[in-house]
Amino acid sequence: MKCLILASLLATLLILISTHAEGSPPVTKNTKATLTLNSFEKGGSGGGPSECDGQYHDDDTRIVALSTGWYNGGSRCLKKIIINANGRSVDATVVDECDSNGHPPCADNIVDGSKAVWKALGLDSNVGVFGITWTDA
Repeated sequence: MKCLILASLLATLLILISTHAEGSPPVTKNTKATLTLNSFEKGGSGGGPSECDGQYHDDDTRIVALSTGWYNGGSRCLKKIIINANGRSVDATVVDECDSNGHPPCADNIVDGSKAVWKALGLDSNVGVFGITWTDA
C-alpha cells in the first residue's frame, strides 16, 4: 500500500513539473507577458522552421512562439491564444517555442509575435518589445 501511495505521489509530482516550468507563471485570463517581434519566414530572425509543424510562416500571418514554460512541451502547438494590448485583442496561433538558448535568446514570460500580430494590435514593430496580457482561446 505504501508503494502505491508513493508511486501516485511521484506521478503527480512529475505531472506538475512537466506542466509548469520555473519562471513561467500559470496561464490565467490575463496572464502578463512581454510581446517581442519575430519573423517566422525562411531567412528571418527566428532561425529554422517552426517546431509545431516544421514549416516557415509568412510575416502577414498572426502567429507566435511561446517561452518554454508556456510552450509546455508542445501542448499549445497549433492552438490559438488571445493577446490583449493597446486597447485591442487579437488571436494568434502558436507555432513555435521561444527557447532561452535559441538565437535570438528568449527569456521566460515571452510571447514572440509576427509582424501581423503587432499590426493587428496597432503597435509599432520598430519598438520590438511591449507589455501585454494573454490567455488560451
